[in-house]
Amino acid sequence: MVVCSCNLLTHKDVEAAVADGANHPREIYAARGCKAQCGNCVKGVVCLLREAKMRHMQQAELAAHAARQQSVAMAASA
Repeated sequence: MVVCSCNLLTHKDVEAAVADGANHPREIYAARGCKAQCGNCVKGVVCLLREAKMRHMQQAELAAHAARQQSVAMAASA
């Protein structure tokens, strides 16, 4: 989905920027080599940024939990 028609910024661009460490809208635009033009997209970009950060945090927590479970299982079998 196109989030910013001025820069053809998509939701996938937001996801990729967050995966690369973006924490602010300006970092998302910078990842595409652009900046907000008319400003109509900024609220949408912020919303997608928050959602993407939440998903990435949840995925990291799940991965950490799985690693702990595997470690416990390996220790129990030793």
